[in-house]
Amino acid sequence: MADAEPYTPVSIEAAINHCANRIAKGVGVVNDRYKAYLTADRDYDYAFAQAFLGYDGPANAKKYAAEIATTELRKARDVADAAYRYAAKQAAALEDELRALQSVSKSITSTYSAAGVGER
Repeated sequence: MADAEPYTPVSIEAAINHCANRIAKGVGVVNDRYKAYLTADRDYDYAFAQAFLGYDGPANAKKYAAEIATTELRKARDVADAAYRYAAKQAAALEDELRALQSVSKSITSTYSAAGVGER
């Protein structure tokens, strides 16, 4: 693995800006994924209720018949849930990355100050 270039004040500022922009875009992604999950969950619940109430067999079999009838919607809901959770984890990881970059920035600033760089 090749060594990364050392950070400079300019490169760390660019990295912070890039990360902040990714976070801003991620908010919309997480929101879209959550809305898709809510829609899929609502669709599943409605279809399950319809299948449950519409089943003409014995009462103790209604739940199982409804589960079988709504398997595809349950799968779609689960996929939407997984996509939302993944997007939320990605957003959290970006927040952690931003904090790490800010920490590096403070360290660089302290190092430059101690060395007298930028002073007249």
